[in-house]
Amino acid sequence: MEIRLAAPEERPAVRGVVDAGLLELDSERLSTAIEHDEVLVAVSETGTVVGALVLEEAEILAVAVRKGRQGQEIGTKLVEEAATHHNTLSAEFHERVRPFWESLGFEITTAGQANRYRGELSTFKRVEK
Repeated sequence: MEIRLAAPEERPAVRGVVDAGLLELDSERLSTAIEHDEVLVAVSETGTVVGALVLEEAEILAVAVRKGRQGQEIGTKLVEEAATHHNTLSAEFHERVRPFWESLGFEITTAGQANRYRGELSTFKRVEK
């Protein structure tokens, strides 16, 4: 598997992964992120996009992995790659995925909405696995 920047022609594949993860991200924001080299993709050996991470500067807007590939640390690898390019990363997320963010070392606080949290990761403090 390869982690790299998304190519413009991969927009439909990225959209499919994000939508399958039931994540809300409007098309214009996704297109802008791809144009600004703020979308990372995990690509299988056969060339299929199996995971995607969408950034807006150092804010993770979405991270999703195809259902059949979950549990293989693809999401972890996407976040770790993003962390190599930023001093800090942040994300807002639902409580059901809180364990994922905690496992990566994000400091978690409430986001002001029911069942929503915010996490921040200082890459200087990040523990390598």
